[in-house]
Amino acid sequence: MLFDDISRCCDGHLAISGILFLLLIGALTAISTHVFFTVGESAVRFTVPIPPQLQSEYRWSREHEDKGDEPPDEARPCPIICTVYHGRIYPRCPADGRRLGPPVTPANASAIDSAISAAAQAQVEWSQTSFAERRRVLRTLLRYVLDHQEQIVAACCLDSGKTKIDACFGEILVTVEKLQWTIKHGARALYRSRRPTNLLMCYKSNTVIYEPLGVVAACVSWNYPFHNFISPVISALFAGNAIVVKPSEQTCWSTFYFIDIIRGALRACNHSSDLVQNVVCLPEAADYLTSHPGLNHITFIGSREIAHKVCTSAAKSLTPVTVELGGKDPAIVLDDPTTIRTIDDVASILMRGVFQSAGQNCIGTERVIALPAIHDRLLAKVLPKITSLRLGSVLHSSPNNPPDMGAMISSRSFSRLENLISSAVAQGATLHCGGRRHSHPEYPHGIYFAPTLLSNVTPEMEIAQAELFAPVFLLMKAGDVESAIRIANSTNYALGASVFGHNRCDVQKCVKEIKAGMVAVNDFGAYYACSLPFGGVKGSGYGRFGGDEGLRALSNVKAICEDSPWARALGIQTRIPPKLQYPVSSHGWEVCKAVVGTGYAYTLGLSEWVGCVVRLLTALMKNADQGR
Repeated sequence: MLFDDISRCCDGHLAISGILFLLLIGALTAISTHVFFTVGESAVRFTVPIPPQLQSEYRWSREHEDKGDEPPDEARPCPIICTVYHGRIYPRCPADGRRLGPPVTPANASAIDSAISAAAQAQVEWSQTSFAERRRVLRTLLRYVLDHQEQIVAACCLDSGKTKIDACFGEILVTVEKLQWTIKHGARALYRSRRPTNLLMCYKSNTVIYEPLGVVAACVSWNYPFHNFISPVISALFAGNAIVVKPSEQTCWSTFYFIDIIRGALRACNHSSDLVQNVVCLPEAADYLTSHPGLNHITFIGSREIAHKVCTSAAKSLTPVTVELGGKDPAIVLDDPTTIRTIDDVASILMRGVFQSAGQNCIGTERVIALPAIHDRLLAKVLPKITSLRLGSVLHSSPNNPPDMGAMISSRSFSRLENLISSAVAQGATLHCGGRRHSHPEYPHGIYFAPTLLSNVTPEMEIAQAELFAPVFLLMKAGDVESAIRIANSTNYALGASVFGHNRCDVQKCVKEIKAGMVAVNDFGAYYACSLPFGGVKGSGYGRFGGDEGLRALSNVKAICEDSPWARALGIQTRIPPKLQYPVSSHGWEVCKAVVGTGYAYTLGLSEWVGCVVRLLTALMKNADQGR
C-alpha cells in the first residue's frame, strides 16, 4: 500500500509537471509567434507640445481678463460655451466659464481646398503601405494615449466640461479599445476574400478586395472631443485613406492638441503628417467642405437637422455619407426574480447610462421602461442617488471630493428642456427632483442643468418622443413584456437599446423585437466597448462605423472574376457558342433557354436538370443558319 501511495503521488506530480511544461511551451510559442509577426511594428515614443493650459503652473487669472478683441458681455450669449464674434471663435470651459486661450480663426474655402489637396498628395504614397506599417502607426498612437491619459482627459474636461471619470470612459477607454481592435483584427477585415462560383462559371475564381477610397472626411460632434476626433482617423488610416476632420466649433480648442498627437505618431513612423487634416470652420464654409468633389466618403455625427443639410450638400458631388444621428434609447427592465434580486446592479448601470457626460451621449439611456413588479423598487433605488449627485468643475475641485456630473455644453437647450418637463407634469408625470437649470454657487459662469427624475411618463408625452441629450431620468411603466416592447418602439429613433432581465425567453423576445441598431443585455453601451458595428435605423441614421463593417465602409469593394488556375492550365476559358455569335442563329433562343436550365434547374431536381442538358445538346447540334 505504501508503494501504491508513493506511485500515485509521483504520478500526480509528474502529471502536474507535464501540464506546467506544456503551458510553458505554449506561452513561449505564443510569445515567439507574436514577436515574429510584429517585427518592425513596435511603437515609437514621441513627444508633442502640451498646451500650456494643461500644465499645473499655468496662470488662469490672466486668461480671465478681457482682451479687447473678445465680445462684450451684452454681445455674448451667456452662458454659452462658444461665442462666434466678428468671424472668430472664442472657446470657453462650460464648467466654469474660463476662457481657453486666444480666439480661433475658422477655415475658409481656400483653406479647405488646401487641406484636401495636401491630404490627397500624401494619400498616394500611404495607399501603398502594408498593414504592418499602418499597425505601427496605431501602436505608436496607443503608446502615446496610454502614457498621456492625464493630459488628454484634462483637455477634454476643459473643452466640454465633463468629469474625469466620464472622460476616462468616453474618451480614453473606447479609443484604446478601437486602436487595439484595429491592430488585432483590422487586416482580417480587409484581406482579400474568396467568393463562391456556380455551375455555369465553375471555371472562374471569384475574389473581393478592399482598396483605399482616397480622401475621406468626418464631421463630428462635440460631446466626446477626443474620441469623436480620433476614431474616424483610426479607421481611415488603416483602410489606406487620408482624412479631413471637421470638429464642432464648440470643442475646437482641444483638437489642435489632438491633431498634433496624430501627426506626431505619423512623423515618428516616417509618414507624412498631411494625411490627417483638422478643418475648424463655421456652417457657411462647412457646406463647401461637404460638397467638395475631392472627398470620397463622409462620416457625419450630429443632429437630424444638420444631417439633412450635410446629405443635401454631399449629393452635389454624389459623395456617400454614413450618418449617426443620436437616439431615444430605451432600457427595458424585466421583473423576473433574479433581476429583482440584483436591482442594485441594475440601478447603478442605469445611473451611468443616463448621467454619463451629463446625459450628452448619443447612446445614453433616455427612457427606462420598467415592468410592474420592479418599477416602484427601481424608483426607490434611484431617487436618493439622483438627488445626491454633485455638480461642478472637476479641474477646480478637490481630488477628495470630485463632482459626479459635469456641465452641459451650452444653455441653448435649457428653455426647451424646462418646457418639455413642465408639459409632461401637466399631463400627469411626476417630477421628483431637478427639472430646471442650475445656478452653481461656485461657478456662476458654468452651464449646469439639475439632475432630473421624472416618473409616470407615457409615450404620448412629447418628452417621451424627443431626444433630450440631458441629465434626465425618464421612468415609464409597462404592463408586460409586449407592452414594454411597444413603448420602446414608439419613437422615430432606433439607435441603441438595453434589456435587463434573466428570463431567457423574455430577454430574447425583447432583443429580437426592439427596433434598434444595437442592443446590450444587462448592460449599457457594451457593444461600443467591444468594437461592434455602430449605427442605427429609422430616424437614427444609416450606415455603420466600427468593426469590420466600419473599415469596409471606407474602402472600395472591388469584385474580381477571373479564370481559375486549373482552368488556365487546361486552356479552358469563356468562348461564345457559334449559335450565339453575331449574327445570331435562329436556334439561339433555344440555346439560351437550355443554358439557363442547365445552370440552375438542378436546384429544383435532378430529372429537370437532365432534361435541360439534353435540350442544350440538341439545340447546339442543329444545323446553323446561313445568315439572315
